[in-house]
Amino acid sequence: MPRKYGAGMGQVLVLNASYEPLNITTWRRAMVMMLKGKAESLEEDSSRKIREDTMLPTVIRLRTFVRVPFRPMPLTRRNLFQRDGHCCQYCGYRGDTLSIDHVIPRSRGGSDSWENVTTACLPCNVHKGNRTPQEAEMPLQRVPRRPLNSLSFEAIRRINSGGHSQWAKYVIGWR
Repeated sequence: MPRKYGAGMGQVLVLNASYEPLNITTWRRAMVMMLKGKAESLEEDSSRKIREDTMLPTVIRLRTFVRVPFRPMPLTRRNLFQRDGHCCQYCGYRGDTLSIDHVIPRSRGGSDSWENVTTACLPCNVHKGNRTPQEAEMPLQRVPRRPLNSLSFEAIRRINSGGHSQWAKYVIGWR
C-alpha cells in the first residue's frame, strides 16, 4: 500500500519533449501520464516505492512536444519579492518591513520595469531617498533582471529550499 507523503514530497517536474520545464504536478498525475504512454520517467526517488517494482518519479518527460505560447512574467509585488528572495538588496535584511525601491527614481524618469525595481527594507529605502544607489553610496547586492519564467522561478525556489535536488540539471538559471 502506498505511503502518504508530506506537502511537496510527491511533486514531479514535467518536462516537454525538448527537456524544457513545463509544469510541476503530483506523483499520482505523473504515474497516470506514464501508464497512458504520454510520458517517461527520467529521475526516480529510489528511497520511495509505489509498489515493489515501481519507484516514485521525480522528473518525467512528455513523449510528444507540446507548444506553449510565451507569456512574460508580470511585474507584481509578489513576483518581485520572490525574485529577490524576500531580502533587502542593499543590506541583506530579511523580515516583514520590506518595500519596493526604484533604482533610478521615478522623479528622474525611472520606469516600473524588472530592471529598475528592487526589494529594500524601509530604513534603506528612506536613506536612499531620491538618489541613485551610486549617489547614496549603497551598492546593490544583485543587479535587477527580468526572471526567466514563473515555472523556472518556482522550481529554483524548491531546489534552494532543500528538496528536489534532481531537478537542478533540468532548470535553467539554477546556479
